[in-house]
Amino acid sequence: MNLRSPLANVRGLGSAKEGTHHFWYQRVTALVLVPLTIWIMTTIVMMTATDYETVRIWIHSPLNSLLLLFFIIALFFHAQLGVQVVIEDYIHSEWQKISCIILIKFLAILAGMASALAIIKIFLGL
Repeated sequence: MNLRSPLANVRGLGSAKEGTHHFWYQRVTALVLVPLTIWIMTTIVMMTATDYETVRIWIHSPLNSLLLLFFIIALFFHAQLGVQVVIEDYIHSEWQKISCIILIKFLAILAGMASALAIIKIFLGL
């Protein structure tokens, strides 16, 4: 028999006020990705029959390069946030959780930087 009140059971177990920024980043990146994904998918469908040089010229445009960079940044940031939530929910060992989160962040940064570098190199004509 437990003589503690329900309030005593939950005292000290309330919100740490740490999750809301993560929640909002995920929602904002999702909203940013909707028009960018529609734009990139439409472009890919329209350019299916084109050659490499045409695509390179298309990426060389400042507006297209900028939108591609925004897409890459939002995509990898959103993906990293989503995978982090899954890791935090389903991995219970603290050292494994921290290791996986560090690995996911590192891979997202690495892939994002490699993608951004490729876009910048094409834009600069290197």
